[in-house]
Amino acid sequence: MTQPTPKPTPTFRLAVVPGDGIGPEVISGGRRVLEAAGRLFGFGFTWQEVLVGGVAIDAYGVPIRDEDMAACAAADAVYFGAIGDPKYDDPKAKVRPEQALLAMRKDLALYANLRPVTVQPVLQASSPVRESLVAGVDMLIVRELTGGLYFGKPSEQRLGPNGREVVDTLFYTEGEIRRVVKLAFELARGRRKKLTSVDKANVLSSSRLWRTIVEEVRPEYPDVTVEHRLVDACAMSLVTRPTQFDVIVTENLFGDILSDEASVLAGSLGMLPSASIGEKRTAHGIHGLYEPIHGSAPDIAGKDIANPLATILSGAMLLRWSLGQTTAAEAIEKAVADALAQGYRTSDLVAATGEQPGQRKVGTQAMADAVVAALEAGAKAGAKAGTAATGASR
Repeated sequence: MTQPTPKPTPTFRLAVVPGDGIGPEVISGGRRVLEAAGRLFGFGFTWQEVLVGGVAIDAYGVPIRDEDMAACAAADAVYFGAIGDPKYDDPKAKVRPEQALLAMRKDLALYANLRPVTVQPVLQASSPVRESLVAGVDMLIVRELTGGLYFGKPSEQRLGPNGREVVDTLFYTEGEIRRVVKLAFELARGRRKKLTSVDKANVLSSSRLWRTIVEEVRPEYPDVTVEHRLVDACAMSLVTRPTQFDVIVTENLFGDILSDEASVLAGSLGMLPSASIGEKRTAHGIHGLYEPIHGSAPDIAGKDIANPLATILSGAMLLRWSLGQTTAAEAIEKAVADALAQGYRTSDLVAATGEQPGQRKVGTQAMADAVVAALEAGAKAGAKAGTAATGASR
């Protein structure tokens, strides 16, 4: 009897950027969780580590080399830790670690940053916002990533007739606005069908074009409810009525500020992931860069106390968006929730509420280990349930 030919195990190519500060520590934990998911769900990885940020300046004199940018472009996805080093904080410095991330967004054409903001039920008390306000928060902030003030030209400080003067340029094309707005509509359609577009149309010409284009796209999505909010009113509502939001779409600067504000709802920057995606398709999904929203936190680097959960959850987004491994992504997200429910807490989560009965304060790597254990336990329980269901159906 001819035996069926086993299906080859898919192997995904990932560029991994540990970066600076706590970046290598949280990426180490995230890689272990991804590798565990691969073992459990039948796929593998090849990793290409690249130096980006302060470590690249130290090694090569530039924040990212052309060959390393090319390696990131050739991979199925980029798994990113954090960059930034205090020794390069001088605003007059011509070379800074953060220039690498801006260059990667532009060169890899990563036009949209996705930041899901949810509050784990067991962490509601950790939020500085009243518990009754954060219960049930589930929003997705879609930030345009390659236009606006961060990329407009001219952007310079210069000497004018009355002394020093400065100019930054907020520039957008119709196409840049339309593509991120359409993405936000698509995402809202797959969620609770409510889109909030944030602008400053009472002051800025760019915002008036933004609002016009949202209204032009709106008829293509008759099932999605649309509201327009001025950015200052939205900032207030994010902390007073956060559950009213589903999908928020906005331009680069506003999105940067609002998404950081919204992160406070979850109780710690160490809890929230992000994805930066473009239009490029790979064999498995959309090419993207996945990173925690927090920075490099050099003051705690090397102490094994950083929270790796945002990086781990960014890995789940990587599986879902770039590799087409939705089941594995959901399993990781459940494993994070299970580890928290079992009482595991890193220092940032303990500091928010003080030590509580039943909690286990752990370091970076031990928290990652707890997620791996929960992931393996979940897969084992699922396999038993499947076997029982098969036996019952016979």
